[in-house]
Amino acid sequence: MKSTTAKRNERIWATIGDIPAGSVASYGQIAEMAGIPRGARQVGYALRHLPKGHKIPWYRVITASGKIAFPVGTAGFEEQSKRLQRDGVVILNGRVDMKQYRWQPDLDEILWKPSAAWDDD
Repeated sequence: MKSTTAKRNERIWATIGDIPAGSVASYGQIAEMAGIPRGARQVGYALRHLPKGHKIPWYRVITASGKIAFPVGTAGFEEQSKRLQRDGVVILNGRVDMKQYRWQPDLDEILWKPSAAWDDD
């Protein structure tokens, strides 16, 4: 039987996996969509505990203000910036324009969750 934490992490990872290329979501947005109100920190915890060899697009999760959470100049910041730019997301001064790039799924997308691109099944 899986622990509550494991189940919660899997819901978070599945939600992150649904973020399409060219879009981003905030930690709080992911928490809400995964059924964890006010759980932004739990999203950060789940991201820190991604399984080895995962294909989850972790880099599409940023702060609500559009900032990359890693400090500027760190390897994490550079890697996330590079991956977002490869997705077509523009980063200016370490920020993403949330009005332009925030993932806003429609009701069909939420209800019928398309197969995540990172899922090998």
